[in-house]
Amino acid sequence: MISRNFFKWLSNTPTPKRVNNSFGNYEIVEPWTVTKIRTVPDYIPKPSYSKSATPRESPKNPEIKDKNQIDCMRDSCYLARKILNQIKQYVKPGVTTDELDAITHEMIISNGSYPSPLNYREFPKSICTSINNVACHGIPDTRPLQNGDTLNIDVTVFLNGYHGDCSRMFEVGECDNEAKRLINITELCLQTAINICKPNENFSSIGYIIEEMANKNGYTVVPAFAGHGIGTYFHGPPDIYHFANDYPGKMSPGMTFTIEPLLSQGSKEILILEDGWTAITTDNSRTAQTEHTILITDTGCDVLTR
Repeated sequence: MISRNFFKWLSNTPTPKRVNNSFGNYEIVEPWTVTKIRTVPDYIPKPSYSKSATPRESPKNPEIKDKNQIDCMRDSCYLARKILNQIKQYVKPGVTTDELDAITHEMIISNGSYPSPLNYREFPKSICTSINNVACHGIPDTRPLQNGDTLNIDVTVFLNGYHGDCSRMFEVGECDNEAKRLINITELCLQTAINICKPNENFSSIGYIIEEMANKNGYTVVPAFAGHGIGTYFHGPPDIYHFANDYPGKMSPGMTFTIEPLLSQGSKEILILEDGWTAITTDNSRTAQTEHTILITDTGCDVLTR
């Protein structure tokens, strides 16, 4: 989820080029051609925005889910993670992110579910694919993946009325050591944050521990993107910030939300391209992001997208 207080708009796309600097050796990505929006069979239940592009209003406060709601969340989150794991075999040089979107789209609808990003506020594809200097919300297109690319794939499914959301990083071919380290530390930040989640813990503790871990390892948290509550709604309260903050709010059993830290090798600043979605780093540094949906339990937390 984007926090609208932290970004700038960019009216022109960047010129593609390959860099070999302190950040590593990789191609700076610009948008390519985006193909026609894919269709979902009529028999599959759809979220409110599937035709209107406008999601229904989410709860005003963090939702405490009952057992039936939690069971539904478990099912949607399990499917999202299963599909995210299955897509790994198709991530290789020469494959386009549009092809990955088509494969994932078919996986999702074949399981009787709806790809949550599709037409959400007019997002035109079924997954997000963010490569190298694309920080978040990359739109699948016809650019072939290159050896050494780092790729985040974000999969969210709408199953039996509930959304399940997760993402992970993929190495395309063989990545350089700088990329490997960035991915490893991002995964460590997520796991460290999950480890502290429990009843009565402050939501703000997540941001403190992630930023501390990132900075200690020489990386910057990109503050524009936040985790979020999730359920029958795609995005809702609580907002989960990944930087040090003192915003109020505590965790309670029955809450479900995402944690999705986004780390940069360089600047925390991003630009939004004219497509209204694709976020790139201002200094062309690479980023990494990984995400789980978690449930607060009576004694700690449960990672629903494990």
